[in-house]
Amino acid sequence: MDNTQSSNSSNDLCNLMISIPWKLMDMNVKMIMSSAELMKAAQTYINGIYGYYFNFMTPFWIALNSFLSMEKIKFVQHKPDETSRDYLDLLHFNLQITKKGLLSTLRTINDFHAQELERSISSLLNTLFDRKGEDISAYTERLSRLTELLTYHYPQVIRDIEPEFGFHFDDGNYIKVAETDRFYLYQVLPRDKKIKVREEGKPIIIIPPYVLGASILAFLPGEDKSYTHCFANQGIPTYIRIMKDFNDTPAVQTITGENDCLDTRHFCEIIKTRHGRPVTLNGFCQGGFSAVLNLLTGGLDGLVDAFITCVAPMDGTRSKALVEYLEHIPERFRDLGYALKTLPNGNRVVDGKVMSWVYKLKSMDREAPIFTFYRDLMMFDKQNAKEIEITKTAAALNYWLVYERNDLPLAITQMSFDSYTKPVNSEGILPVKLFGRELNFTRLKEMKIKWLLCCAEEDDLVDRESALAPLDFVDAEVTVFPKGHGAIATSWSLPTSEYALHKRFKDGSRGPVRFQLDLDKERK
Repeated sequence: MDNTQSSNSSNDLCNLMISIPWKLMDMNVKMIMSSAELMKAAQTYINGIYGYYFNFMTPFWIALNSFLSMEKIKFVQHKPDETSRDYLDLLHFNLQITKKGLLSTLRTINDFHAQELERSISSLLNTLFDRKGEDISAYTERLSRLTELLTYHYPQVIRDIEPEFGFHFDDGNYIKVAETDRFYLYQVLPRDKKIKVREEGKPIIIIPPYVLGASILAFLPGEDKSYTHCFANQGIPTYIRIMKDFNDTPAVQTITGENDCLDTRHFCEIIKTRHGRPVTLNGFCQGGFSAVLNLLTGGLDGLVDAFITCVAPMDGTRSKALVEYLEHIPERFRDLGYALKTLPNGNRVVDGKVMSWVYKLKSMDREAPIFTFYRDLMMFDKQNAKEIEITKTAAALNYWLVYERNDLPLAITQMSFDSYTKPVNSEGILPVKLFGRELNFTRLKEMKIKWLLCCAEEDDLVDRESALAPLDFVDAEVTVFPKGHGAIATSWSLPTSEYALHKRFKDGSRGPVRFQLDLDKERK
């Protein structure tokens, strides 16, 4: 027995002595490969940071050019002491914005690298002591793959989603019904060809926002995520107003609130004639504000008998975050003129890139370039994940944010600007006039229009108080959706989601599609 134990111990010692060189060689190979992967990851990391920073700063240079052009005029209109004071206030504002972005960036960097430090030490110990788990080679390979995915693959996936994102009016799923100098009117057909449009059903026309564009309302039709198709797929006669190409259409560049109203009236007349019933007017975000102005002029009387608004800023001064941001800007610089540019044809329009820069500054704690780089890095950082999947939803959302930014008509932007700087007064009179007439929310009582007013619980662009402002003057049915500003058009447009638009919810409220379907039932 003693001889056997002695023999086994000798064999174990011998095997250990033989394996040590091989283990050392394997460890050296892993260290060398890891160093190569780290160098590769570092290079990709630098390219990624540069790309995010470049994309962030691009609108800044355009905004700076607009600022300098405006200041050439204002500089001679103000006294030197006023200019000095205004510029010092502007410097203070810029320092506040910088501090906001810097703090959020440092927090995110700290969170990421603290986690990575722990994992790197663990992987090194696993390698040195031959323990189970992620070794140094697997760790560095994961880092390299992660940075490469974010820097190179992710932008390509975003670009590749374009054929599936938004409206594609040439794919046979839409019918062009009418047009004006400024807009097209399309009927949206059900995606499922087995579903037939109820020609005798109550029709709806959807008014997209100027700022966000129409594409967000057809987010991913092929994935059953489309606000507009939620109506069409129920057999509802569904129409959408689409603005013509901005750059090629001078009439769009100079559109006014009056033009908006007259064109909407023309389309409503056509739809009512086609279906023999008054129209439901549905405005999304800024489209909801434009739509309520149209109703208050009286121009849609007899054509519209129901109204739906979604996350629409009815009194912008009640949007606390944006108003607080505007109040910190010195009064001299609260001028829409800083965002204007002159087109080759002489038309003055609002530069969409400058407006996007304004929003970036407002949300600097979430828009700072290094912060967003690390935020996306952490989003893809799935431990032990060999293949990291980029969802179509994430790709489509980023495509919208990156590529769906257009210039805006001056008169339309001025109306929105006024609504964010001048409150609705105690009598319900809005700060905007159309056709030279005052517009008052109380007129909706006289019209006896059924109104579903939808807002978002976590909306940081249009606060709930802003969307619900008309309730001080008129009755409306309210539905509060979870999540943020775009969730109604993205998350909840999926028919199987918890807050699908065709459902009635636990608190008794209902989505806009259910509201429209119930209007049909009431007539029957």
